[in-house]
Parts: sequence; C-alpha cells; structure tokens
Amino acid sequence: MTTLAVDLRGRDLLRIADLSATEAEAILDRAVELRAEPKQPLLAGHTLGLYFAKHSTRTRVSFSAGMAQLGGVAIPLTPEELQLSRGESLPDTARALSGYLDALAVRTHAHEELEAWAEWASIPVINALTALEHPCQALADALTIRDRIGSLDGVRVAWVGDGSNVLTSLAELGGILGFEVVAASPAGYESNSLLQATVADPREAVSGADVVVTDTWISMGQEHERARRLSDLAPYRLDDALLALASPDAFVMHCLPAHPGEEITAEVLYGPRSAIWAEAENRLHVQKALLTLLLG
Repeated sequence: MTTLAVDLRGRDLLRIADLSATEAEAILDRAVELRAEPKQPLLAGHTLGLYFAKHSTRTRVSFSAGMAQLGGVAIPLTPEELQLSRGESLPDTARALSGYLDALAVRTHAHEELEAWAEWASIPVINALTALEHPCQALADALTIRDRIGSLDGVRVAWVGDGSNVLTSLAELGGILGFEVVAASPAGYESNSLLQATVADPREAVSGADVVVTDTWISMGQEHERARRLSDLAPYRLDDALLALASPDAFVMHCLPAHPGEEITAEVLYGPRSAIWAEAENRLHVQKALLTLLLG
C-alpha cells in the first residue's frame, strides 16, 4: 500500500469542504489501489458503526462489505434498536459508542444532527448522507469520471433535474479538484451550493458536456410532493434526445435508485453510454479508501 502524503487519522468527514485538493486526490488514489487488491487485512480488529435513520442500499452494503474486505467489522445500528428511542440523549449515546467503535457512519435527515454526533463522539464520524450533502457519493462520482476520462481537470459535468444533496457535494468537489459543474434545475429546485453554474434550460447545460448526471426527483421524505415534483421536473428528463447534445464521448451517471420513465429513460439508464453501474461499485472502493485513511 502506497504511503500517501496526507494524514486524515482521527478526522471527521461531514462535508466535501472538509477536504483539501491533496486529501481528496489521496482518497481517489487509495481507492484505485484497493480496487486492484480488494482483500487486505488493513483494518483487522477495527469496528465501524452504521447509524442509519434513513433507508439505504448502496451506502449500507458498501460500508459493510468494505469493512469485511479490510478485515474489520461493521455493526448496523438503527434508532429503534438504541436507547435513543427511549429518551437517552444523543451526547450520551455518542460518548458510549465511542468506547466500542473505531468510527461511525451516520445517515440522517438533518445535517445538524450529524454535526452533533461529530461534536460528542471522540471517534471519526462520516457523513453517509444528510439532507445537505452526500460526500461519499461525490467522491465515487469523481473517481468514475477520472477512470473514464483520465483526468478531472477542465471536465464539464452537466447536472439535470432536482438540485439534490449529491449535486451540492459534487459541485463542492468540482471546486476543489478543478472540474466544472453546470446545473439545470427549475426554480425552487436549485442546489444549496453556489459553486456550480445554474441555468434554466437543460439543453444549455448538457450542450458539449463530458458527463451528464441526474438524480431521483423524489428523495426520501418527499413522497407527499410526488405529483408536483413529477410535473415541475418533467422537462428535465434525461433521454436520448437530451444526451445527443453532449460530447460524442459523454457518459451518464446516476447515484441510484433510478426510476425509469421519470428522471431518466430506460434506454439511457441501461444504454451503452451509462457508467452508472461502475459508479455504484466505486462507492465500495472510495469508502474503503476513506476508512483506511481515517483509521490510519
């Protein structure tokens, strides 16, 4: 394993902005190494807690599989199983878990709750998704782009549809690593980040782009807004006609779960220009890289 010129030991990862360019690049480089030699006992004897207050497939399974491949153990935790559900305070729970675990990945609604876990835990806390950001997904996206193009420098990424937490993290990472993110979202659906250009017309965003990205239009907790969201976002569906405006070598990404016929057509999702399944696999490699660096 290459010795990298960064020291992330004991750090939290709550937002992409917590990373410098050198640190983000080190995570991607380590991910490539671990992808080539996936089963190494680098974290033998280590434990990772998975506190998930929201549903998860890729994040939960990739963290669990990653710890197993590195020789460690992942322990799933849900609010209902902990004394939190019976009135124990978050600070007391964080203090107690810090005595059992080496790191804690937290998926929850409010970003402020994640920050509270980080404040009271004495172990590294990783953002496994909040309403504000999804940094692990953005790092996997950057790795996928670098794999396909060979570099991130000067790459134009077009985002179409809802300005989700993934867009916020991806735009933040673009500002750090030198790729451009242009987002097309209807009024009221823009990202929290100011680091990407925002346009109203999805055709303008996609024109000449190297990568085209979309996300589900109805995230967890937004089900009651379904009808309005489907109507407002319908002009932003990623289909063959829209993709044809991108660079001839452009490819498509989506953090999943996807809903064919809503934010993306089945032809694009499963078509020859889709990098979505490689992107999903890269979640595993990036999170393993992150864990080895945070835990030294």
